[in-house]
Amino acid sequence: MVKEKEKYYKAVGRRKTSTCVVRLQEKKKGEFLINERKLSEYFPSFDLQETVMEPLSFLDYKDKFFVSVKVRGGGVRSQAEAIRHGISRALVNFDDNLKKRLKSTRFLTRDPRMRERKKPGLRRARRSPQWRKR
Repeated sequence: MVKEKEKYYKAVGRRKTSTCVVRLQEKKKGEFLINERKLSEYFPSFDLQETVMEPLSFLDYKDKFFVSVKVRGGGVRSQAEAIRHGISRALVNFDDNLKKRLKSTRFLTRDPRMRERKKPGLRRARRSPQWRKR
């Protein structure tokens, strides 16, 4: 007896130093797991939950998929935006006709802004040491 493999749509999302792998499955609908924890448990802030769910709520697909996410690196906001990017890309893998609608809302655009590296002789990227007269 061979176990049937579950069909899923996979994509990678990134933002700053956060990276996530998103899987969308049509079997168990409505569930949302991030690092094996529920969405409300991982992101207690309603603002971050809304950011993560933006592509699904925009397309009215909130209860259509079981979403499983593995995310690492970066801060909380960065992780939420990486997940949003990953979900958008996975939705395009699911249905190519959604690309135009998601692109118009800029969910498919990877935000290239990164933290500037620290320079030698300075405290941070551009912050110089405090000047003393005496």
